[in-house]
Amino acid sequence: MILTIDENTEDIRLDLYLSELYEGISRSKIQTSIKSGKVLVNGIIKKSSYILKDGDKVEFDNLIEDKVLKIEPENIPLEIIWEDENMAVINKPSGMLTHPTPLETSGTLVNALLYKFGENLSNLNGEFRRGIVHRLDRNTSGLLMIAKNNNTHEYLAEMIKNHNLTKKYRAILVGSYPLDEETIEEPIGRHKTQPHKMTVDSEGKPSTTILKVIERFKEATYVELNLITGRTHQIRVHTSYKKHPVYNDTLYGAGQGKIKTDEQVLQSYYLKFAKPFSPEIIELSIEPDEKLSKVLTYFKNRRV
Repeated sequence: MILTIDENTEDIRLDLYLSELYEGISRSKIQTSIKSGKVLVNGIIKKSSYILKDGDKVEFDNLIEDKVLKIEPENIPLEIIWEDENMAVINKPSGMLTHPTPLETSGTLVNALLYKFGENLSNLNGEFRRGIVHRLDRNTSGLLMIAKNNNTHEYLAEMIKNHNLTKKYRAILVGSYPLDEETIEEPIGRHKTQPHKMTVDSEGKPSTTILKVIERFKEATYVELNLITGRTHQIRVHTSYKKHPVYNDTLYGAGQGKIKTDEQVLQSYYLKFAKPFSPEIIELSIEPDEKLSKVLTYFKNRRV
């Protein structure tokens, strides 16, 4: 199995990265596997303490079973917002993993993509991430670009890297946000003691989020967020840092609100980008999903 490290999984120790993939295996056992050469990074044996970098290829046998893991196509409904011969834009529902992990190999977007598109998906990021150029957290819904071939994958990855697209989100934040508009420029890095989290860190990567208030409620604020950079958990980290975390985001301090949802009320609702290998500009937007609408309705009714 080969997994490619991207900006969502970089800056973490090799053993911690594998520990997150294999929650059922002790860290000491993983360290033993690394030391014995069962895990390679770019074809080379590395120490457990090696810090993974964007583009690294981690190769290892399945650490749980002897059989080779295979990602099976599954007939899971897909909402395709736009597509051409090179790519598609999918509306990923909240609660769905973007791609499989060694412990969760079914029910993901990649399983659905394999059923829909078969071999017409890029494989630059390995079999676990067929077609996946960027990702959304499991409990974040919305627009996601899919590459149908490797040339398009490279095109889209370069566009994302150079920030040559517009990506906007909607969210409900806890409390009354003090400003109608704010540019949040705070560097983000991996949390020192909780590697599954990110945090504002002076040694982290430059990160910029433009926040605009759409509507205010008694106990919450409905906002639009324009991502200038695309760091892991960027919106969730920046809003938490500002003491107004995303509603129901228990990982970043919001706690569970009175309206229960599957974690953060956050939706990627708008994309604007240049169609691959064409001067045409594609602009897409979607309506608030069921989760966002449910929480919005609750707060609007509270004003009456």
